[in-house]
Amino acid sequence: MTHASHEVAQGPHHHGGVAPSALSAHHIVKRFPGVLANDDVSFDVRAGEVHTLLGENGAGKSTLAAVLCGLYQPDSGHLMRNGKPLHLPSPRAGLHHGIAMVHQHFRLVDRFTVSENVILGSRDLDFRLDRRVINDKVAEVAESYGLPIDPSATVGELSVGQRQRVEIVKALYQGAEILLLDEPTAVLVPDEVEKLFENVHAMTKAGKSIVFISHKLGEVVAISDRVTVLRNGRVTGHVEGKGKADTRELARLMVGRDIELSPQRASHPIGHEVLQIRDLSLSVGDVEVLSNISFNIHEGEMVGIAGVAGNGQRELADTIAGLIPPTSGSIMIAGAMTADRGPIHARELGLAYVPEDRLGMGLVPSMSILDNLLLTRDREVLVDRAGVRPEATRLIEQFEIKANGPDHLARKLSGGNAQKVLLARELSGGRTATKLLVVCSPTRGLDVGAIETVRRLLNDARSAGQAILLISEDLDEVMSLADRVLVLYRGSIVHETPGETANLSTVGAAMAGVLGGAN
Repeated sequence: MTHASHEVAQGPHHHGGVAPSALSAHHIVKRFPGVLANDDVSFDVRAGEVHTLLGENGAGKSTLAAVLCGLYQPDSGHLMRNGKPLHLPSPRAGLHHGIAMVHQHFRLVDRFTVSENVILGSRDLDFRLDRRVINDKVAEVAESYGLPIDPSATVGELSVGQRQRVEIVKALYQGAEILLLDEPTAVLVPDEVEKLFENVHAMTKAGKSIVFISHKLGEVVAISDRVTVLRNGRVTGHVEGKGKADTRELARLMVGRDIELSPQRASHPIGHEVLQIRDLSLSVGDVEVLSNISFNIHEGEMVGIAGVAGNGQRELADTIAGLIPPTSGSIMIAGAMTADRGPIHARELGLAYVPEDRLGMGLVPSMSILDNLLLTRDREVLVDRAGVRPEATRLIEQFEIKANGPDHLARKLSGGNAQKVLLARELSGGRTATKLLVVCSPTRGLDVGAIETVRRLLNDARSAGQAILLISEDLDEVMSLADRVLVLYRGSIVHETPGETANLSTVGAAMAGVLGGAN
């Protein structure tokens, strides 16, 4: 393990010398108003290797990647390509030099075919070309790197993993030798992640260079030849990969302190039933969003809902919270029917809700922490703000919220601290003690340190006897925390398994719709 200087780590020795880097960045500085995104950052990637940029959200990874591909120009510092100075005024200039970025949010036209998307922007774009010739060219590129895709398929009908393949094929078709993959596994189910890694290995074997941008430690250790860690815009370490990297040390380099990476599922007694859902269905227009869902949750139990985004998770949470009336079926909280009684009635029964959209549905950005903490109190009672200020201060300390006191505005909080304010409000209960906590994507977009805190708070709430419904696209999170795991696919529960014995491959297959039934 070597900590970083601000010089680029030297390349491997070949024939008595040092091989030049395929692409290198030297002393890069990039500023935005009020933010120093990259502060004297140096980095390089060699031909045929995977070099990962690892860091928390806001560490400067994506900014550096944008500089490397020409999307941003550095305020100071310089790039080199194969040992020669490189100036990139635009992404098209980057592509001219064989550098392409595959963005986390795909830039494809849904109504176009795969081939049409691939040739868009390419230098040989000519719609007069025979469609079969174009399809054959695209298929040849795809197959040579183990990226099977039907060139004539309409992109809007493809899975997320297939769309990502189209983006990669497009970059390769346009001559990319260096691919920057920005959080490429964020939208994939486990089987798709495995296939992506196989594709990456095929590309590096063919001499391509891969810059892999991620914050997922396990994946980084598995895929990387080298790792460069960023924190607050600066390099904190250059680390060897391929089994030599230690996840705890990488986490320490990311956040500057030791982190508990794998929260233990504490043993605890299961009490009375708190939530009962029977035959719940929801239709929006002509589309059935939820179909015949039934499950229950008990005191001191955490049930996790796993699934790829867009399979009914948000609608299920909103329906339980009373925000959407179901088309049919029943919901009971603490023995009382609540399916069509609205959110206030659900809260009166002891429901607390942490929605996916923190600053849209959860908090009011223009209000202070104190006022956001008061939002769920009884609105018919005048609240003594001065009297509750000490409680707000106590919650800020208890939930480790980094803020300048109760008057700190919500919009000025980081994602992690905004989430902690939400949890503080919902778990503190107000006038009604919390019996059921419905929490959606609680750690999405948070840094490793905030993730550790949020997961500990959820474990503490379960240990205190609360029933918890955890809805998350982070499969590792669901499987490490939940007592039971349910898989939601196209609005139906297609798989159920105890958390302790949950199998990653099986759950992943259910998320992809290729497995059904209970375990």
